[in-house]
Amino acid sequence: MTDPRIAPDVPLPPQQAEAFYFDSGENALFGWLHLPPSRKAARIGLVTCNPFGYEAICAHRGVRAFAEAAAAIGVPVLRFDYVGTGDSSEIEPWADQIELWTQDTLAAVRELKRRTGVETVFLLGFRLGALIAVRAAERSPAEIAGLALVAPIISGRRYVKELRTTRLAAMLGAESPELLPDRPLDPQAVTSAGMEISGFSVSAATLGSLSRIDFNEPVAAPVPDVLVIDGDTQPASRPWTESLRSAGVNARYEALPGLVQMLKTAPQFAQNPSAMIAAFCDWLKSRDPGASDDGIAPEREIAAASRRRMPIVTQLDDPGAPPSTVCEEPVFFGPQSLIFGILTEPQVGEKRRRAVILLNAGADYHVGANGMYVALARRWARRGYVVLRMDFAGIGDSGTRPGQTTDEVFPPDAMDDIRAAVDLVSARFGTRQISLAGLCSGAYHALRAAVEKLSINRILMINPQNYYWKPGMQITDMQAAEVVRIPSVYRTRAFSLASWRKLFTGRVDIAYISKVLTNRLLLTLESTGRDFARRVRIRLPNDLGWDLKQITARGVKVVLVFARGEPGIELLRIQAGAVVSQLGERCRVHILERGDHVFSKSGPRAALEDLLDDELFAQKSWDDALPPPAALPTES
Repeated sequence: MTDPRIAPDVPLPPQQAEAFYFDSGENALFGWLHLPPSRKAARIGLVTCNPFGYEAICAHRGVRAFAEAAAAIGVPVLRFDYVGTGDSSEIEPWADQIELWTQDTLAAVRELKRRTGVETVFLLGFRLGALIAVRAAERSPAEIAGLALVAPIISGRRYVKELRTTRLAAMLGAESPELLPDRPLDPQAVTSAGMEISGFSVSAATLGSLSRIDFNEPVAAPVPDVLVIDGDTQPASRPWTESLRSAGVNARYEALPGLVQMLKTAPQFAQNPSAMIAAFCDWLKSRDPGASDDGIAPEREIAAASRRRMPIVTQLDDPGAPPSTVCEEPVFFGPQSLIFGILTEPQVGEKRRRAVILLNAGADYHVGANGMYVALARRWARRGYVVLRMDFAGIGDSGTRPGQTTDEVFPPDAMDDIRAAVDLVSARFGTRQISLAGLCSGAYHALRAAVEKLSINRILMINPQNYYWKPGMQITDMQAAEVVRIPSVYRTRAFSLASWRKLFTGRVDIAYISKVLTNRLLLTLESTGRDFARRVRIRLPNDLGWDLKQITARGVKVVLVFARGEPGIELLRIQAGAVVSQLGERCRVHILERGDHVFSKSGPRAALEDLLDDELFAQKSWDDALPPPAALPTES
């Protein structure tokens, strides 16, 4: 019998590459090595430099598309996560991110050379990653032959102003007063203490470094060969490219469509910038003198072994306590090893057999919104849980099934992917207790898995916005959550003079409002009908109350966590009726103050983490009394 702890020795699907960890100083960085289909040894290689923050979440699939396109024309590519981002090691909150990320880029260049034997390396940077690429080339020009820069940040000072504006707009755009900060907004105060933008932190040291960077003063010419690609609607880098040419650099400039769709559009709607990818590949091919016939470099053979367990040093919740270590490992599972995930394991010697599987939120890849899943996985592993953060097929770093679209939030085969994940942690670790957790659509999939009677013991549902999904629906369709949320917005705006002006000047879509209000009335009538049907023991289709009763009757614990004001709260009341209160401790509902849908602010996010801890760890006696999932009784 095959040892379940060992990944099957099967070829990875063409969408996937080698996943592994490598060192950058004392830090462990996570990377993907994309290799050309030909066995000829390449002479040039490419390292990608990610954008920052939410742009990196949006652009994850696009950066992967650039890497796969380069590999397809014969260029091996290493794409990686800087320290403190993605799946890499954590970072000290006071560290200078610009300095460390520059060092990480040079470490990635050396790792690519070591693994593939390439003679020459180019850097491909996106937005802030382009600034990092230029800094790396300035630091070590002998190691880098050329730069390809997509919408590069030319002035760090201007970028800091942009970050401040984004942060201020998020605060002023809060839908309720309690989401605003307690003290007056002071942009200068933000600079002295660092900033948090859309859930991503920028240290004070980083802001200081950025404020001193301006490639226009004087003209920077770290390498002889540069490609600059701007978006066609924001061609801001043309003057800088011209100055590079004046300094003797072989600089090429392109303004092409696709930037906004890749970098600034939510992953479920993002699109790969095909024109940009084509222009980049044309430029890269003209720099490759051609592959040799010497075969594959010997270092290529060690890549599979390198993707095994990597110790990750994490910070304990108590700042005064010493750091703790967990182990992480990239894994491929499911049919043809299509599904990708990161396993986080407790320290050696842990006796408990509990696991949590984290499910994609929307089409965000497996790190979760603002990296939340990485923090949760390492936090829970420190306390004895095995945690798998995974990508459904077609999302993030997983492969895509034939005929399936990418970045589908409600993929039709999601249950098969979850079942494969449950089988993985059960076979490998002998887990007795398995919890599913997810934000938004991840919460929906956790609920569906419980309804489908997968071998799980608990579902942790964070801000679900719907509880049912019909095949053929689109996420752009009017959803029940929208029908619940919008009337409350209208009630608030009824007291606004500006809203009445818009109404009387024809700037309000009356037909749309009527459709929303009609659907809300129908939802209310449906809820009344479902409550009556439950009392007379008639099961109607898509009955959330009935489903919750059946789930909890099998011993599965249900936990729902909402930020105050989330439409899922009212939708739960409408679709489940009185059942939630009848279930008592078997179905617990929590509402947190001051949070938004993705808990992008550190304070509410910390409260969410503490609450989830309580649900996982304060119920030990309840957990220990349960039989293994497979032995749970089913309803008659």
